[in-house]
Formats: sequence, C-alpha cells, structure tokens
Amino acid sequence: MTETYDGPILEIENLSISFFTRLREIPAVMDFSCTVMPGEAMGLVGESGCGKSTVALGVMQDLGVNGRIVGGTIKFKGRDLNTMSPEELRRIRGKEIAMIYQEPMASLNPAMRIGKQLMEVPMIHEGVSEDVAYQRALDVVTDVRLPDPKRILNSFPHQLSGGQQQRIVIAMALMANPALLILDEPTTALDVTVEAAVVDLVKDLGKKYGTSMLFISHNLGLILETCDRLCVMYSGEAVETGSIEDVFDEMQHPYTQALFRSIPLPGADKNARPLVAIPGNFPLPHERPKGCNFGPHCDYFQPGLCDAQDIRMRKIPGDDRHGSRCLRFEEIDWNAPVEKADQTEKPEPGRVVLNMDNLKKYYEVAASALFGGKNKKVVKANEDLSFEAREGETLAIVGESGCGKSTFAKVLMGLETATDGTILLDNREIQDIEIQDRDTKTVADVQMVFQNPFDTLNPSMTVGRQIIRALEIFGVGDTEDARKQRMLELLDLVKLPRAFANRMPRQLSGGQKQRVGIARAFAGDARIVVADEPVSALDVSVQAAVTDLLMEIQRQNQTTLLFISHDLSIVRYLSDRVMVMYLGHVVELGTTDEVFSPPYHPYTEALLSAVPIADTSIQKERIVLDGDIPSAMNPPPGCPFQTRCRWKSEVPGNLCETQVPPQRKTPTGHQIKCHLSEESFARMGPVIKMAAE
Repeated sequence: MTETYDGPILEIENLSISFFTRLREIPAVMDFSCTVMPGEAMGLVGESGCGKSTVALGVMQDLGVNGRIVGGTIKFKGRDLNTMSPEELRRIRGKEIAMIYQEPMASLNPAMRIGKQLMEVPMIHEGVSEDVAYQRALDVVTDVRLPDPKRILNSFPHQLSGGQQQRIVIAMALMANPALLILDEPTTALDVTVEAAVVDLVKDLGKKYGTSMLFISHNLGLILETCDRLCVMYSGEAVETGSIEDVFDEMQHPYTQALFRSIPLPGADKNARPLVAIPGNFPLPHERPKGCNFGPHCDYFQPGLCDAQDIRMRKIPGDDRHGSRCLRFEEIDWNAPVEKADQTEKPEPGRVVLNMDNLKKYYEVAASALFGGKNKKVVKANEDLSFEAREGETLAIVGESGCGKSTFAKVLMGLETATDGTILLDNREIQDIEIQDRDTKTVADVQMVFQNPFDTLNPSMTVGRQIIRALEIFGVGDTEDARKQRMLELLDLVKLPRAFANRMPRQLSGGQKQRVGIARAFAGDARIVVADEPVSALDVSVQAAVTDLLMEIQRQNQTTLLFISHDLSIVRYLSDRVMVMYLGHVVELGTTDEVFSPPYHPYTEALLSAVPIADTSIQKERIVLDGDIPSAMNPPPGCPFQTRCRWKSEVPGNLCETQVPPQRKTPTGHQIKCHLSEESFARMGPVIKMAAE
C-alpha cells in the first residue's frame, strides 16, 4: 500500500442497488452494510441470486448500463466511491482495489504472453520501466508457487492448466499491492486439491502484503478456512453478520441455521440423519414478501409480526459486531435439537448388476495437435479398471480432473468403446457396443444425469414434451395418452408441479432443470444411473433437495447409482462404497468407512485433507499437494502418484519410480494400490478429527 491507513478499508452503509428494465425497477441489494478493517478477510455467503456479486460490482463501480446505486454509501479508505470522477476510479481500480473473478480465462488475453500481461499492471499504474516490471512479475509468479517462473512468463494462457491460470490471475491482482482484494468464487472451477493450494496461497499472500479481502463464496467450509468475519446474505439483504466463531457456533438467524442444516457435515447419515433442505424457492426480486424475505420458509415465522414491517439489522447483546435481521432471535431456542426428518431403512444391496474387469481405454492422438503428422501418442485414460456394482447401491467415483472418471462413464454409456477388458451388464458384454447399436432395453437400463442442467435440455421444447420424447425412445406406453400420464407421474416422482409440463426450460431454476434431467433419466426405469457431478452447479440448499430426491428414487426403484464427484463431503454422506481414481488407475476401493479412515492411499489422504469442512470443531492435518496432475499423454513411470507423494521416502530403493504398485486387498475387500509396507500404513493417523479427540 502506498500510504498507511488505519480506519476501515471498506465501509458499506445501507447500500441499495437496483437494475432498471423497461418494465420495472428490480431491487438487487437492499439496506446492506459491512465493514472491512485493514488486513481483515470478510466472507460474503449466500445462494445464487442473493446479491453477493452485485455488492462486489458496486464496490468496483461497474454495474453496467442498467445498474444504479439508489441508496447508501460505499467508502474506500474513508472516501465515497460514488462521488469519484471516472479518472479517480480508474486510478484506484486495479491498483488499490483488485478483483479476481470466477473464470480465470475471462481475465486473461489469449493472444498475449503471461509476462506481458503481468508487466502491464505496474507499467500503467506506476509508470515503472520494462525491466523493473519484469522483475516484479518474476517475483509475484514465484510468490504464487508456480514452477519454472521464466517459462510461465513466456507462455500463453492456453498452455497452462486451470489451477495455474487462476494463480496467474491472483498474481496479476497482487502486482500493484492493492489495499483491497475482492475474490468472487475464485476456486469454483478448480479441483479440491488445487483449491486447497490456492486457498493457502491467498491466506499467505494476504498476510505477506497486508491486503484486506472480500471473499465471495457459497461454500461455508471455504469461508471458515479463509476469513475472519462473514456476512450471510439472503434475497438482497444481509441477514446475519459477525466473526466466524459467532456465526458458525452462535448463529442467530433462521436462514443461517437452515443453510447449515442443508450441508453434509461429518456425522450426517443419509438414513439416520438426512439433510434438511430449505423448502420452496428463492423469491424473485420483484416478488419478495412483505416484512421478512425469509418468512415463507422460516420455521419460526409469526404472522402479524414478521410480515408487518420492514426488518432492520439488530445488534446482538454481548458482541458489538454480531448482528441479525430477525425480530425473534432472542426468544428462539437455537440449541434445540433438529426435528428429525423421516428416517429410512438402509436397503441391503442386491445382486451384482454391473461388472467391470480390467477395462482399458486408450486414445491415439497426433504428437502435434495443431499440425497432425505421423507421430502418434497414446493417451491411457483408463488403466485396468475393475469393480462391481450391486442393485440399490451407491458407488462414488472420486478424483481430480483428468483422472478418467468421465471417460469410463462414456464407455459404460456406449459413447465410446473399450480398448480392452470387459463390462458385464446382467452378464451381457456391452463394452464393444456403441450406443446406436444397443437395443432399447440396454439404452434405457443405463442412463446419465449430467453436471450442467442448462446444457442437457432442448431450449425450444416444453418440459413435458422432452420427457415424453424419452418415453417414446424407450418404448414406454402404447398410446400418447399413456405416455402423457407416465410423464405426469415422473414429474410427481421428482417433486415438480404437474403444471411445469407446459413450461419451457428458460422458465425453470437450475435445481428445477436438474429435476427434469433426473425425471428423463428414470423414464425407462433405469437400472444404473451415472450421476456425473449432478449437484456441483447447484446451491447448497438445492443440493440437499436433489441429493435426497436421488436417494428416494433409488430406494423405490432399487437403482444402482454411480456417483461421480470431487466433493468428498457429499460422497461421505450418500455413498455405500467409494472408488478413488488417479491418472486412469483405481488407487483405492472400499466401503465409505474404510476409505474415510486410515490407512488410506497417500492420494486419498491428500484429497481428504483438501476438503473444506464448515465445522469449527473439526481439526484437519494440512497436506497440500505440490504440482499439477501429470499429463495422461506423458504419465510418470512406476506409480502414477509418485511425483506428488509425501510417503515416497518410506519405500526402499526406487520401487515407486520403476514399478506400478500391486493392488492389495484386505479380507474385507478394501483395496489399495501402493508400495507402502504394513508398518507404514499402521502409522497413518486420521486426517480429519474432532477438536476434542
């Protein structure tokens, strides 16, 4: 920072922001206040559409043509940003206030080398020479822990992985030593291991440079790990604000409580202690209820009180910086036990319906992707994949991007054929039959729910028509009327109103679209459903509802669920068995309890350490993996994980570098692919433990 300033770096008071359309004014943020002190990290938490990013864009004075600040003030170092001239704002933006966006490629120029993009910042803002700027760029790239900084500076953005691109964007933001750094969901698109490294990096750099931070996220675990204070938003308003300990351990607003009840913390159990989803949908900005916005979904709502007046933020006695926008917070028993949701019997897995044996999937690619040529390289996407899945069982498949999860799903679906090995579906081999050559029953038996519900629906076809189309393909129903009736039953199954049959996809929220995708997948009474990251694009409260819906349908239909995910919290909550993949190999396979408690494969151990958990009573051992996943085009010799393994020194000689480890199996069926000795495994401690342990 150029000069020292000891007052609040950012002071937002009673901020209201609206967007103006031809029809009406849409209030996006109302009566929002928060203060960020020097060196402090403030988290902004809430679901999509609650106004988090609008607040950030308000601070940047970048609300576009339709956006306007209609009330309140935003002060940066005591000066009101609303009254500054465009020239003054231009001097502050990028130099004193920097912003890191969710999608790193949106912030990088694809036609410009990384070094030049970084050097521009001090050259424009401070007028330094090219040599000084280059040295600064080199220092910052070293700070963000990127290997071979000189090579990185000489690279173009497309030559870096997603995690490396995000680090460059962080480096760019730090080039001018900003006093305030705004991070808008900076790790959403990254793997958990990369996320853990980026989060560590942001915390360390925040301390080193003394930067204040405004960290926007919907991930409460991430906020716990990075921030000192947080502000919970709902439908355009701050509903609770305070220190991390205040809000996590002494929450004083029903929405904060509902948010925590909808996320799978350690100890949640899909049968004994199911998640509690927040009922109903988020109110649209022009359809907000009178009084408390959260009123229609609140367990403590009192007619005549909660809907009779505008509700202001109130201070909570005993703590000068803890506040709640609730009229009844003093009379609610916040420690009352959760009303138990309906408990369900854990179904016993039935017979084996799917058996994979030594499945291999290789791709041949040109050595030069740009010019083709005769030299071909083989990409080993899946190596010796073996497992079985039973009726009514949930098998989770976890691993980082590029580990081969989606490739095996494509082979199972018939979108690709196997290079070697067998896939048995009810004792029929299907690994060599492409989807267009599969019979109707096989296609209906193996269905998929995709990650992004927005891309899987036809935008020009009604919801009902899309489900009927699936029924026609699967040969369900003899008449149009019978299919229409079945379509309405499927809407009931996924808990959508029957009136939605006439809606277009654009009229649905993300969670509703995902339900339509699930209804379509179950249209032909699927035996096996491959759910590829089905909740990662959804808000936490919607995640809980969609996850429980999948579980309920599974219990009714005895469906086998193959759940592909990188979110180990949700995996722990809903899976019966877990398969951990790394660079095409299955490195660990066992029941959920076996995989989540030691001994584990060193890679599983690092994955568990990387998962952010929204619970202050949990202690984690910090294991940050160095480097990115090696390329499948050029995998390391020996054990695929040996380039990042912290246990490698325990193995004598150079066994890890020369030999692929054998698959070891315990009497209970727990498999680990590793060279470590039994003694080393016995010394492994738990990565995640309660503070009291």
